[in-house]
Amino acid sequence: MSLVGNWSYPTAIKFGAGRIKELADACAAAGIKKPLLVTDKGLADLPVTQGTLDIMEAAGLGRGMFFEVDPNPNEKNLDAGVAAYKAGGHDGVIAFGGGSGLDLGKMVAFMAGQTRPVWDFEDIGDWWTRADADAIAPIIAVPTTAGTGSEVGRASVITDSVTHQKKIIFHPKVLPTVVICDPELTVGMPKFITAGTGLDAFAHCVEAFSSPHYHPMSQGIALEGMRLVKDYLPRAYADGSDIEARAQMMSAAAMGATAFQKGLGAIHAMSHPVGAHFNTHHGTTNAVCMPAVLEFNASAIADRFTMAAAYLGIAGGFDGFRSFVQELNDSLGIPRGLSDLGVTEDAIPELVKGAIIDPSCGGNPIELTEDNLTRLFKAAM
Repeated sequence: MSLVGNWSYPTAIKFGAGRIKELADACAAAGIKKPLLVTDKGLADLPVTQGTLDIMEAAGLGRGMFFEVDPNPNEKNLDAGVAAYKAGGHDGVIAFGGGSGLDLGKMVAFMAGQTRPVWDFEDIGDWWTRADADAIAPIIAVPTTAGTGSEVGRASVITDSVTHQKKIIFHPKVLPTVVICDPELTVGMPKFITAGTGLDAFAHCVEAFSSPHYHPMSQGIALEGMRLVKDYLPRAYADGSDIEARAQMMSAAAMGATAFQKGLGAIHAMSHPVGAHFNTHHGTTNAVCMPAVLEFNASAIADRFTMAAAYLGIAGGFDGFRSFVQELNDSLGIPRGLSDLGVTEDAIPELVKGAIIDPSCGGNPIELTEDNLTRLFKAAM
C-alpha cells in the first residue's frame, strides 16, 4: 500500500431538524439572490417542496423551480434545466431532492456558463480543467432522502441517453457552498425509497471500507457509517416519523459519500450500467448486487470485515457480516436478484462493457476483468 493520498473534507453543513428555515441565510452566504430550485417530478408538488418555495418567496428570492428531472437524469434533462436557468435570469441553484435532483441541480449550475458539451468534463484524467471555473454558479444542496450523499460531492452522475452509459462529471467547484441537512424533509419518504436510499448509503460505506487505497479518515468514517445504517435504517423503515432514526440516516448518507473518496468498486460498477439500461432505482440495485460482490471480494476483504463485524456487534466475522447483509436486504423488501428488477441474461455482455469503462471500478480490491464481471452479473441474477 502506498501511503500517499489527496484528501478533502471542506463541505459546510447545517444539520438538524427545522434548519430548512435557514435557506435564505444559506443563499446570502453563497451570494445567490435569484435561485432556481431544481428537483424531480415526484417532489415538485409535495408539501415539502412547496414549503421550501414559500421560504424562498418570503425572503425575496422568488419561487423559480425546474422539475423535469428523470430518476436517472440525462443530458436532455440537463439541457432543459440550463435553458430554464438562463430564461429565468437566475444566479445560483438550490439542488433539492434525492440523488437525481441533487445531481442534475449541480450540473445546471456547472453547465449554465460553459461553452463545451457536458461530456467534455467526464471524470477522466484532468478533463475537469477544461471548464471555465469562473462561470460555475453557486450551489446550495438540500437532500430530501438519506442515501446518495450527493450533497457533499464534487461530481454528478448523468446518463448518456444515446449510449445508455452513466458518466461521472467532476469539478471541484461543483461542491455545494452550503448544505442544509434537515431530517424533517425525509419524513414523508415511502418505505421502498427509505430502504433503497438507506442501502445506497450502506453500499458506499461497504465499498469504501473494502477499497485498498490509503485513506484512514475515510476508513473510519465508512465503519461508523455502516453502524449507523445497521442501527437506524430498520427504525426509519418501520416508522418514517422517527426523527432520531431519520437524522442518523441523513448523517450516514453524508458519511458514505465522504468515505467513498477512498474509492468505489464492483457494486457501483454493476449498478451504473444496470440503471442506465433498465432505469432501475440506484440504491435498490446496489443492494441487490452487494451479496454477490461481497462473495467475489471475500479473499481480499474477509479480515477487515471480521474486524468490522466485531465493532458492529455482528457475530461470525466476515461470514456473519455477509449473512447480515442478506438478512437486512430481506427485511427491507429488497429483491433477491437482478432478474427481479427486469434485468435479462442477454443484456449481460452490454452491462459488462459499461462496468469496465465505469471509473467506479477503481476501488475494487480484486481486478474487474470481463470474465470476472460476467460471473458477477450472473451470480447477481
